[in-house]
Amino acid sequence: MAATTTAGLSVPASASAVHTLPGRTNRRRRIDPASGRALEILGHAIEYLTDELVHNADLIFAHDPRVEAIQLLMFLNRQIYFECPEVQTLGDRCRSLLRLRSAA
Repeated sequence: MAATTTAGLSVPASASAVHTLPGRTNRRRRIDPASGRALEILGHAIEYLTDELVHNADLIFAHDPRVEAIQLLMFLNRQIYFECPEVQTLGDRCRSLLRLRSAA
C-alpha cells in the first residue's frame, strides 16, 4: 500500500521502517550538487523536527503525526541518496581491468 503526499510523491507504507532499501549496498555514492542540496535540506528539516519533538513532547507515540513526518522525510532522504550512482571501489576497478586483460 502506498500513500501519496501533497507533492504527488508515492511513498510506500513501509516508509516508517528505518532501514536501507532492499538490494542496496553500503558503498560510497557520487552525489551531484542538486541531490546534495536536497539531502542537506532534508537533513536540516529532520533535525529541526526531531529537536522540536523531543523538547515539546511529554510522551511520544508511534502514530504521532510528528513522528510520521520525520519518518517520511527520512525515507525521502534515503531514496535520494540511493538514487545516486555508487562509486566503484579500487577492488572493483582492478577486477574489471583483470577481466579485460584476460579476455584479450
